Amino acid sequence: MIKEVIVVEGKSDVLAIGRAVEADCLITGGFGLSKRAMNDIKAAYEKRGIIILTDPDGAGERIRRHLEKRFPKAKHAYVPREEATNPADGDVGIEDASPEAIRKALEKVHTPIEFEEEIFTSTDLMVNNLSGAAEASVRRAKLGAALGLGYANAKVFLKRLNHYGITREEFEQAVAEL
Repeated sequence: MIKEVIVVEGKSDVLAIGRAVEADCLITGGFGLSKRAMNDIKAAYEKRGIIILTDPDGAGERIRRHLEKRFPKAKHAYVPREEATNPADGDVGIEDASPEAIRKALEKVHTPIEFEEEIFTSTDLMVNNLSGAAEASVRRAKLGAALGLGYANAKVFLKRLNHYGITREEFEQAVAEL
């Protein structure tokens, strides 16, 4: 059983989590978080801690940023977009991820570090073709999956590298494996 409470967007996500791991979940109900949902998330955050696991799409990222502002010590898990896409209809969501993809994301949970230390700069992204190159977005997606950071544009990816305490060694090893 996972100690923290997993925060997801909808009921179908809870079912998908249940097929993958034993954990308690809370539902945001989308971006229009109700007062009750926020109170429930706050209580879980204070008592057990939370893991934010939102859909790898624009709406999911907006919900994640909103929750991150309210709960700065929340943990984060990311399922790569390609592992959360339904091949039949192209829908993207945690509910479309396999149990293995969910377990893999939860094994790579990241906790924000209190004092961000800028280990990586935009130069690191450019030198490794993660920014400013034709294939940069594809490389960031693959590297994000390997490091458990999810997909992001270059600016957000750089922030996640520094914010989640990824080491230079982890980064270089993952880049070498691309």
